[in-house]
Amino acid sequence: MKKYIFIAVALVACMALSYALFFRGHAKVLQVSQVASDPAAYSGTVTVAGIMAGPSSQDPTLFAIFDLEELQCTTTNCKKFYLPVKTQGPLPKQGDELRISGSFVKTADGYFLSASNIKILRNHKIGG
Repeated sequence: MKKYIFIAVALVACMALSYALFFRGHAKVLQVSQVASDPAAYSGTVTVAGIMAGPSSQDPTLFAIFDLEELQCTTTNCKKFYLPVKTQGPLPKQGDELRISGSFVKTADGYFLSASNIKILRNHKIGG
């Protein structure tokens, strides 16, 4: 009888460990439009999806992203929200579709996403 209990406990432990290893790091990906209204509501590390709009002319470590759905907007009255992102690594190219992990930092001008990891998925031809 003890043998069957030991096997059952070992099996449950293996299943729990497998589940934890398989789903580790699969956090929900947020869209720029979701965080635009209140970045302060997101604490800790988050992952945000967006399109690289362009670099900052004043800060070489800062660039902006916008929502993927805004690619379909072709009129001049689009209400794009540009989320500032700060990185210590190389800047992505304009039009790159990104998954950025990091945390929000409050400044006098608002919030920016401090990137700890940037993954480039593909490039959408935008701009000139």
